Amino acid sequence: MAETMTKPVKAEKIRKNHRINWWLTAVVAVLSLTVLVPLYFAIVTALKTPKTAGDFSLPTTWNWGNFASAWNQVNYPKAALNSAIITVLAIVFTLLTNTFVAYAVARNMDKKFFRFLYYFFLAMMFVPFTVVMLPIASQMGMLHLDNQVGLVILYVILGLGTNLFIAIGFIRSIPISLEEAARIDGASTWRIFWTIIFPLMGPINATIAILTALWAWNDFLLPLITLTDQSNQTIPLAQYVFQSQFTSNYPIAFSSYLMAMAPVLIVYIFAQRWVIGGVMRGAVK
Repeated sequence: MAETMTKPVKAEKIRKNHRINWWLTAVVAVLSLTVLVPLYFAIVTALKTPKTAGDFSLPTTWNWGNFASAWNQVNYPKAALNSAIITVLAIVFTLLTNTFVAYAVARNMDKKFFRFLYYFFLAMMFVPFTVVMLPIASQMGMLHLDNQVGLVILYVILGLGTNLFIAIGFIRSIPISLEEAARIDGASTWRIFWTIIFPLMGPINATIAILTALWAWNDFLLPLITLTDQSNQTIPLAQYVFQSQFTSNYPIAFSSYLMAMAPVLIVYIFAQRWVIGGVMRGAVK
């Protein structure tokens, strides 16, 4: 008798917990328009002629040739290759360095030096990039790192604060008994990290990799102040031509923007669950 009474009570609690919050849903729907409306405008503009561009109406004739013109004017294959090289290298070196720094800090938070390092790198997140932009450009030129190598180094260093914030909470949730057992078997700190900790950080590593990829692929300011050789231009820099010579040809410009956005959009659609889940695991211990 008691069991039959508890079942309806549990079912009622489940229904209450799964009720739709219509107010919150309405707010999310309105906020989503801030993304969907500009995206719709970009798509319809990319398929119009320069004379008909400028409104939200569908194009009367679908000008797919705008994408071919943008492909040639931006030299999309070369710019995309440069962006891909920089993005891949930034991801690889970020994962190889930032995760180990996060492990070292997480396991030594009781020491003042490592606690200071944590808050120091965390403070980097709150420094506006425009404040340090000119000193960075000057230093990279003095060190002869005004090239793709220097740009990758900047992505690795400037992303350290965010990556520590994401990774440290997750690392501290890993039982330290796993490391103690490995040390008893004679494993060194490096071996413990690469054979135990690093594989367990799979969700966090995926999140860090995706966020780094989105940043490196879409970034404009860092390549602008770092790269001096035009042959190394990334896609955002190559698209800067539309701000001068082709100012009036918005359809070709928007076609170029959509082609640049497509790769990272596809990656994010398939990997968004790792981004959201990884950030939540890193932020909440």
